[in-house]
Amino acid sequence: MRCLYSYAVADGLISEAENPAARVPKPRRLPSTRRALSDIQLALINEAASGSGNDPELDTLLLRLHEETACRRGGALALRRIDLDAEQCLVQLREKGETVRWQPISPTLAVALAQHNDDRAVGEHDGRLFRYRNGAPITRRRYDYLWSRLGKRLPWVATQQVSMHWLRHTTLTWVERNFGYGIARAYAGHDGRSAAGTTTTYVKADIYEVARALSALSGETHPLVAHLADEAVRRGVTLGANMLPAMPPSSVG
Repeated sequence: MRCLYSYAVADGLISEAENPAARVPKPRRLPSTRRALSDIQLALINEAASGSGNDPELDTLLLRLHEETACRRGGALALRRIDLDAEQCLVQLREKGETVRWQPISPTLAVALAQHNDDRAVGEHDGRLFRYRNGAPITRRRYDYLWSRLGKRLPWVATQQVSMHWLRHTTLTWVERNFGYGIARAYAGHDGRSAAGTTTTYVKADIYEVARALSALSGETHPLVAHLADEAVRRGVTLGANMLPAMPPSSVG
């Protein structure tokens, strides 16, 4: 109703003083019930997606992209073939607030995404990356179908209304616990403007630190930090634990 009346004011149908919504206090926004998933829950979701549905290859690729990049749904839907740098293992994400960033992905996912598009895009090199078997680009309805199906196989998914955004919480929580707030903030693609205080200006992380976190997350050495991994091996330093399950064979192409 606030939106409706604001349009009425903007269109000159009523004056600002005649806007009844302006006099009604906004209710307090309740904290989100989303949270990070456990390792077991994450594994069950991937297993259910890879073993059911009319296109498990597509669904497992979508899940893996969100698990590795912590991207939003809009970022995945906007992803184009030209946004994939398979050699450097990067994807260019365009998300809300007109933000654009290059996000590291594992070599396995980079190969799988390129193969997926090559098989389904029918010679179209600048269109959407994720496609159905008939070549048509996917829409938000694919996400609705996926989580509806997962909710039927895993009742707790439907009860708690788990969605792709829960995977964003899961990945960013893991990165923050293992690599700190600054790297988790860069991993999420958040800008420098924050109510958290001036300190966030000084704890910015670069793409190499994000790639290092991704390497630990996926268990695969990323090209951007290969030299750091080699140095860690020589020094006997452990970069981190592998949280994500192995990609199903059907997703690798």
